Amino acid sequence: MDAQNDTLARIAAALERLAPPPPPAADPLAHPAYLWDGTVLKAARAFDPLPIALLSGMEAQKASFVANLQRLAGGIAAQDVLLWGARGTGKSALVKSAVAAVQAGGAALALIEVVTPRLETLPALFAAIAGAGRAFAIFLDDLGFEHPGEARALRSLLQGGAEARPANARLVVTSNRRHLMPRDLAEQASAINPRDSVDDSLALADRFGLSLGFHVVDQDAYLAIVAGYCATHDLPFDPTDAVGWATRRGSRSGRIAWQYVTDLAGRHRRAL
Repeated sequence: MDAQNDTLARIAAALERLAPPPPPAADPLAHPAYLWDGTVLKAARAFDPLPIALLSGMEAQKASFVANLQRLAGGIAAQDVLLWGARGTGKSALVKSAVAAVQAGGAALALIEVVTPRLETLPALFAAIAGAGRAFAIFLDDLGFEHPGEARALRSLLQGGAEARPANARLVVTSNRRHLMPRDLAEQASAINPRDSVDDSLALADRFGLSLGFHVVDQDAYLAIVAGYCATHDLPFDPTDAVGWATRRGSRSGRIAWQYVTDLAGRHRRAL
């Protein structure tokens, strides 16, 4: 038995020697954007979002979000932010473009995109950046929970938990759901007290001090977005062609507008 244990120990030691060491954590002061994979902070290979001026049809949301980021970067009280609404309406694009705009103004701010669904790893991230001499927007993209219990970790991180985020970091969450969780009647009916189910769903959204809604754009707004992209990239603007593209896709949004412009640039043998 001892010989078998010794053999297993030697095999384990050999495998450990063969395994590559974990990559070193990126310097939290050296890069404009990072990725958090649940174990280590990595520098984003390319951070080149759209100029914020190109994001049209969301002027009120832009102004509120940029002002909040500027306060965060300046060490002033700032809010955690929830950006909610229809798919393709520019929520994620605004997060990245706004951070870049604040950085361009000389502010000490970086974006950290969380690319793991394991929210229980966020306290380790907070510990890694708490003493850094800059502010961080912690970005959780397209977040949603199927059950109230899944949201408790995030609720604790936002406010009131023993491991809440540090003063130099605020959470920025995008979601297609205003309350991050489904609010169907069947779920409420199955609860012992249906009102408790509703309150639990609302409690998470209420933790965000700034909530910005994004809605499906109409045809005029869609064409304005396309026109702005075309002017920036010196492409011909044909409203009929742009509407036809959206009709074939069955949707109008900022995402569809950019996909159309990408196709248009390809047809004209142009790079974007």
